[in-house]
Amino acid sequence: MLEFNFDLFPELITERLVLRPLTLDDAPILFELNTNDDVLKYLDFLRMKNIEDASNKIEKINQDIKNSDCIYWAISTKENPKLIGTICLFHFKKQHHRGEVGYMLHPNFWRKGILQECMHAVLDYGFDVLNFHSLEAIVDPENAASIGLLEKNKFVREAYFKEDFLQDGKFLDTAIYSLLKSNWKK
Repeated sequence: MLEFNFDLFPELITERLVLRPLTLDDAPILFELNTNDDVLKYLDFLRMKNIEDASNKIEKINQDIKNSDCIYWAISTKENPKLIGTICLFHFKKQHHRGEVGYMLHPNFWRKGILQECMHAVLDYGFDVLNFHSLEAIVDPENAASIGLLEKNKFVREAYFKEDFLQDGKFLDTAIYSLLKSNWKK
């Protein structure tokens, strides 16, 4: 079984980005992300009602990190520490060496290769440092951009569930994509 300890937060640096811990200073922008119709279009998040919701989410995330239940990065550029999105590894199945990857990005930064750069760093960390055997992503099958990102990173669709998720009174489909460690660096 995998064991994690995130007491020393694993900040990741890429060519253009810093993946760092979320702080309460990020609450206003996290609130903005979690109320943006374009960002939430394909995500199953409940819309935040106020900045206090964002602060509470940050505190919950940081407690989950302290408990080694997830690792959750704020995405910012090297030039500006302002939050532009998030990426995380969560839903750990430690006995099976499996976890889930999730992400969101402010629309001003879409189609600039930001999530690709983040994904590469996070997958390296998940496979090489945390020693996951496989990672999955659960996506809305209509989210072509997210599916393209996953497929670019060698994820393959393993399942498609019809109307398995209830959101806002409507049943939605979901797809599960997965990547084996052995296929990551091929």
